[in-house]
Amino acid sequence: MASRVDLDGNSIKTLTICMIGAGGFIGSHLCEKLLEETLHKILAVDVYNDKIKHLLENSNQLWADRIQFHRINIKHDSRLEGLIKMADLTINLAAICTPADYNTRPLDTIYSNFIDALPVVKYCSENNKRLIHFSTCEVYGKTIGSFLPKDHPLRQDPEFYVLNEETSPCIFGSIEKQRWSYACAKQLIERLIYAEGAENGLEFTIVRPFNWIGPRMDFIPGVDGPSEGVPRVLACFSNNLLRGEPLKLVDGGQSQRTFVYIKDAIEAVHLMIENPARANGHIFNVGNPNNEVTVKQLAEMMSEVYAKVSGETALEVPTVDVSSKEFYGEGYDDSDKRIPDMTIINRQLGWNPKTSLWDLLESTLTYQHRTYAEAVKKAIAKPVATS
Repeated sequence: MASRVDLDGNSIKTLTICMIGAGGFIGSHLCEKLLEETLHKILAVDVYNDKIKHLLENSNQLWADRIQFHRINIKHDSRLEGLIKMADLTINLAAICTPADYNTRPLDTIYSNFIDALPVVKYCSENNKRLIHFSTCEVYGKTIGSFLPKDHPLRQDPEFYVLNEETSPCIFGSIEKQRWSYACAKQLIERLIYAEGAENGLEFTIVRPFNWIGPRMDFIPGVDGPSEGVPRVLACFSNNLLRGEPLKLVDGGQSQRTFVYIKDAIEAVHLMIENPARANGHIFNVGNPNNEVTVKQLAEMMSEVYAKVSGETALEVPTVDVSSKEFYGEGYDDSDKRIPDMTIINRQLGWNPKTSLWDLLESTLTYQHRTYAEAVKKAIAKPVATS
């Protein structure tokens, strides 16, 4: 592999990276990127490795000696500190990040996203190791504009809804709205990391993803994930489409979201990894403000895309309305808009997303349709036990 340089023309040093949560959606794509395009070594830490088996099992791959899988639960495993000490950089992707869990499992959500992350931050700080920590766009909570009357002209002013890392306040609902347990835990670990940087010199970068979408995302219940549970909105809609069911619009689907293709987003993380002088000490929004839709518009577009990739006729009644209480349970609350300001990441790393919403949906739904069809075929072929 030819010598590579960073954005400032300096030679890129080969790194050993401790990647916590390497077996998940984001981790699997990041592992692929690093193994295929760099010489970095990966200490892959997770409790599952299903999504990276293709990277681990083929000993003939060029990178066979550059990735090691360590089956570790970071809640209670003393080996974690040793792996962080061995690495130049730690990337922490571990989290409970499914909205349905925020209400039904608030304690697990808070522990997973704050308490379990504390040792990672501590080990990095004490051993002078760089940390890239994955947070969430949910730390912003609600926009200022959401508190204005619906017909107020300032609701349309970007200053009241575009989310900037350095200036936007973080506004959560009341304590009884347990939906904010995730956002609050994520914000608190961000503040702790920032404080470690200020007081103890920790070199850190914080990533705030805005709905990263692509193959291997979330799960199809009973196929590539637990048979029970409610995944995030796009995966929920995918499941409905795969099963020929109407897509459920929570409270009419009026919330607005942006979506970015996983391969675009991973390119941004790659830049953070290899440009520490430009990334350290920064919080980065990583999203695509050009791919903004209401949840209802997303459902309509997904129905159209799925009909194209599957060859199936679209449902006559593609959507049904459900209340948030019925869908998520008591204590749910929602943010109105999440539009990322991209100024900082563009200035520091020169990154801009490229993939349109239609194209990322087509890639994702093609993958999910194929995966689901293969799973159904296996289930049909499986012999039934007889007494």
